[in-house]
Amino acid sequence: MSEPLWKPSAERIAKANISVFTRKLELDWDVSLPDYAALHAFSIEEIEKFWSSTWDFCGVIASEKGDRILVDGEKMPGAQFFPDARLNFAQNLLRRRDNTLAVLFRAEDQIERQLTWRELYNETSRLTQALRALGVGAGDRVAGFTPNCPEAIIAMLAVSSIGAIWTSCSPDFGVQGVLDRFGQVEPKVLFTADGYHYNGKPQDSLDKIAAALADLPSVQLTVVFPLLEDDPAIGNVPNSAHWRDLIAAHDPEVIDFAQLPFNHPLYILYSSGTTGAPKCIVHGAGGTLLQHLKEQQLHCNVKPGDRAFYFTTCGWMMWNWLVTFLASEATVVLYDGSPSYPGPEVLFDYTDAVGINLFGTSAKYIDALGNIGLKPMETHKLSSLHTILSTGSPLVPEGFDYIYENIKKDVCLSSIAGGTDIVGCFVGGNPALPVWRGEIQCKLTGMATDVFDADGQSVVGEKGELVCTKPFPSMPVKFWNDGDMTKYRGAYFEQYNNIWHHGDFVELTENGGMIIFGRSDATLNPGGVRIGTAEIYRQVEQFEEVLEAICIGQEWNDDTRVVLFVILRSGDQLDEDLIQRIRRQIRLNCSPRHMPAKVIAVTDIPRTKSGKITELAVRDIVHGREVKNKEALANAEALELYREIAALQE
Repeated sequence: MSEPLWKPSAERIAKANISVFTRKLELDWDVSLPDYAALHAFSIEEIEKFWSSTWDFCGVIASEKGDRILVDGEKMPGAQFFPDARLNFAQNLLRRRDNTLAVLFRAEDQIERQLTWRELYNETSRLTQALRALGVGAGDRVAGFTPNCPEAIIAMLAVSSIGAIWTSCSPDFGVQGVLDRFGQVEPKVLFTADGYHYNGKPQDSLDKIAAALADLPSVQLTVVFPLLEDDPAIGNVPNSAHWRDLIAAHDPEVIDFAQLPFNHPLYILYSSGTTGAPKCIVHGAGGTLLQHLKEQQLHCNVKPGDRAFYFTTCGWMMWNWLVTFLASEATVVLYDGSPSYPGPEVLFDYTDAVGINLFGTSAKYIDALGNIGLKPMETHKLSSLHTILSTGSPLVPEGFDYIYENIKKDVCLSSIAGGTDIVGCFVGGNPALPVWRGEIQCKLTGMATDVFDADGQSVVGEKGELVCTKPFPSMPVKFWNDGDMTKYRGAYFEQYNNIWHHGDFVELTENGGMIIFGRSDATLNPGGVRIGTAEIYRQVEQFEEVLEAICIGQEWNDDTRVVLFVILRSGDQLDEDLIQRIRRQIRLNCSPRHMPAKVIAVTDIPRTKSGKITELAVRDIVHGREVKNKEALANAEALELYREIAALQE
């Protein structure tokens, strides 16, 4: 067996939150939990004991916990956690009111601000009062069309303190993308900045939101805050007010946090699929809070005073995940704009400047750094950094190598995976376990994660479907406008009765970790042999000539043939020699069956707003099917590169 890329020291293991938590479980419940496998088994076999202890250990603030921990635990969907609890999400995030730092913010090289806990609480208090004065109440929807900035956090906290429901997307969405989302949930109030910065250039938001408002009759007031101009002109935005004017009549006071049921709706998030209007996924306050606290304290080892960063936008669930770090009394570090402006080292400059402890990003960002040969280890201290997180798509083994060879040797690299559907993770990191090349470290506690083969049997060391066999607190409350739960059941419980089917094609390893090969609905299946697209990319992106690739299955002669599209480095050509080398690499390291029948050069790859490449959208275009939800894409124009390609007709 090969050696791991990283091992935590004995001291690090002993001090880790998850180790302290394990020792407490042993004392409280008179059990022996000698290793992580035992802890995980306890967490899914003794579900009520585990989640009750997690609640206590992570310090959930509530007016009532209740004696009942889980009702109808044998039902999925239908299980209810903490049915008698009463709590408020915002109250848990605003547990401090001192003058230490709660939020740090940069917008490229244009803006830099910070908020203390006291300032964050006071601004939230003023906005909460203003929203109540407008008649916003529990269950009302409030939307944010905002950059990743402090005002977005304040607005979310004010909304959730009342018991209203927060929903957001990033300002790079087009008008139709806004309508596809907010039009379904009918927000009462909308928050927006006047604009944002990207690649050093100001981007106006007000014309776009004014156009969207023409088809959003539910919006009674649009609240504008400044990022580009000190005093933005809002005359063209109907029924609008400046943020400063809205809160001017209210002095900070103690917030009256509404005490609400555990499953009271907190967020509406949107699926990023490209086959129809986005699903509106409703997440409950208690489940979101408890899941995030568990993930962040136990599996990311975040402690009070730590500084947590994730490169995200308000249109990706990682923003919702990031802000919950406040509930662990960590400082939330925000960055808005391009991660490569004015240069590719900008996020590492930020890490050193403010002392980031936890650094989160996407696998594609790490791949991009590797492609340009950036070596932060040689140019930056990164002494504060103890954890690097990666998600959004599978992190290839070479990405693991790149981090340990070029960023930092003594760091816990936690590839994590779950998604918008659960606003959290099924598998992820563990500061007390080693990191193995190409593997997510472990199944997360409380998640009965498994892998099923085609016959619905649990397998290890074989590829199959990611499932969860027991309930967990952050299962969605419902889909919006899905009264009989038909769409909800169809999304997760149609494949296997009473078992969550997630739609990822994965493999459990002998180390207790997991490898993810991509979405199972994008899995290639030529001749009936399945392979994840990530396996193809892993081989193709080893070629210096190739910057990036996207792979689909094309229906051909009553079977499926593999088609590979590649973006080449400037100056390189896709000649026959390169094509054959690529095909040989895939044949030797994947299988002969998965050699691409066609290799085609393109100049762009369509991806979602959160940076995920969209195999399904490309597959639809290649087959002459229109993509219905182009607004989910950051660069929908790239789809035209794949339409009616002559080489795919032969």
